[in-house]
Amino acid sequence: MRLTVHSDFTLRLLMYLALSEGRLATIADVAARYGISRNHLMKVAYNLGVAGYIETVRGRSGGLRLARPAEDINLGDVVRFTEPDMALVPCFKPIEDDCAIAKCCGLRGALARASAAFLAVLDGYSLADLVKPRAPMRALLGIEALPQQRAAAAAAR
Repeated sequence: MRLTVHSDFTLRLLMYLALSEGRLATIADVAARYGISRNHLMKVAYNLGVAGYIETVRGRSGGLRLARPAEDINLGDVVRFTEPDMALVPCFKPIEDDCAIAKCCGLRGALARASAAFLAVLDGYSLADLVKPRAPMRALLGIEALPQQRAAAAAAR
């Protein structure tokens, strides 16, 4: 199973926004931090906004943020949204039944079960699960901690 670049960028953007914890992030900043295409990321952000995963704030000091808590964003749901065609082989598509053995083939059933198992595992994770541990991930992406997080880290030392 292989996810598309669109799904990859979707997950990266959502993770970045989860680490930003409500602060606005720009597409340019996210693209630069990950070293990915700004234009492609704009399409991803648009789709996530339409789906209600993120909020967009227009204007000079605008940007992007999660529309709901990271704990409420299910990884399996996101992948289903970004990968509407999870057909592993052509015979999964109802229109294409030109395979000579389609009526009795065991491969189709095995691959369907494998795809369902893949999504079932993803269903067990939320966006919040993907951004643990937060501090090292923030450091790698250059996302500054909120003042209360810096105070808590200093107190722990």
